[in-house]
Amino acid sequence: MDSMTFCKDSSSVVSDTQIEAIKERVGACVRGLREGRGLRIGVVCSLFNGGITWRLLEGALEALSKWEVDARDVTVVWVPGAFEIPLVARCLASDAKLDAIVCLGAVVRGETGHYDFVAGECASGIQRVQLETGVPVVFGVLTTETISQAEDRSGAGDANKGFEAATTGVEMATLVRQLHRLG
Repeated sequence: MDSMTFCKDSSSVVSDTQIEAIKERVGACVRGLREGRGLRIGVVCSLFNGGITWRLLEGALEALSKWEVDARDVTVVWVPGAFEIPLVARCLASDAKLDAIVCLGAVVRGETGHYDFVAGECASGIQRVQLETGVPVVFGVLTTETISQAEDRSGAGDANKGFEAATTGVEMATLVRQLHRLG
């Protein structure tokens, strides 16, 4: 099969069928699983823009339940705003023996340059934490132009970005475990 035509829609996610086909052509093919049993997950959630972050948290908790993460193995930590998320994520990654950390917040563009600093520093801080600690730290911080966009991304169901971030946390935690076993 021509690899250029294998994935017809370049904007879609690679399918399970495509991954199975690759397994036949390589020595090892590893991906994260949506099986949360036994995982310990931290959630860092911003108090600022609380109407949005509450909905993101609801979505994240729904996903963790769906993927069978025991509620007793979920720790939620509240921070004042998105700028403070990386520090608390770092504390959790270093000290709490968690398998993944999901960071939730909402930064909405305003009339000043504040948005650019907060959103950018939050994103780079979260990235730094996971690279320095080896613990998956998921960016579930909305960075939108308007409150309306943030509301759309924090609505009910699978389209909720909190749900998506928690699902990514489960997948990354299981992926990292598998990679350590390959060692």
